[in-house]
Amino acid sequence: MSDVLVRAEDLVRVYGTGPGAVRAVWEATFSIEPGERIALVGPSGSGKSTLLLLIAGLETPTSGTLAWPAFGESGDLRPGPITIAFQGPSLLPPLNVGENVALPLLLEGRTQTEAAAAARAALDLFELGDVAEKLPEEISGGQAQCAGLARAIVGEPRLVLADEPTGQLDHETAGRAIHALLEAADVSGAAVVVATHDPAVAETMDARWRIEAGELRAEVSRCSA
Repeated sequence: MSDVLVRAEDLVRVYGTGPGAVRAVWEATFSIEPGERIALVGPSGSGKSTLLLLIAGLETPTSGTLAWPAFGESGDLRPGPITIAFQGPSLLPPLNVGENVALPLLLEGRTQTEAAAAARAALDLFELGDVAEKLPEEISGGQAQCAGLARAIVGEPRLVLADEPTGQLDHETAGRAIHALLEAADVSGAAVVVATHDPAVAETMDARWRIEAGELRAEVSRCSA
């Protein structure tokens, strides 16, 4: 298999038809390779979330080509190789925080003991060990967002996608959360794509992709070190 994780050419995602159709992503061409750190920036409604969902295989392109050379078909992407931390609430209400984080490993066939230990380590990385036994309704929105990041990295995926992962965090906590995310990615060798409005978060990445009105800019500028 190729080392390229994701490859897209003239990727299009349109919602609706006729005059009211919305061009969420329009003719985007790109590739993602192992270990890359990419900030996806652009105004609200520009197509950032849709592009992440396409990359994750959770949305179907309207046209163009989208492939995962290192993984195979879209059905092979989860659980395991590609994970996504969503912008909105994503923890399952009946499960406590630790069980939510352990769930991807259980779906992969890990034992309860293995999954629980890995979940605890992931939560500790995000300074959430003390809320492992709490239900999602008992923690703050910021804690829930960080728990979503812990769940995204717990299985050591090869590509982590994060949609506005610091939107509910203060500046200091956001910095710690992104540092923890990148630290975990360094250990597993994962590529990371983060959609963000926060310039401080974007500056922690090695590359910046800008999307406006669904159009991913042809030029990809490297962020300063």
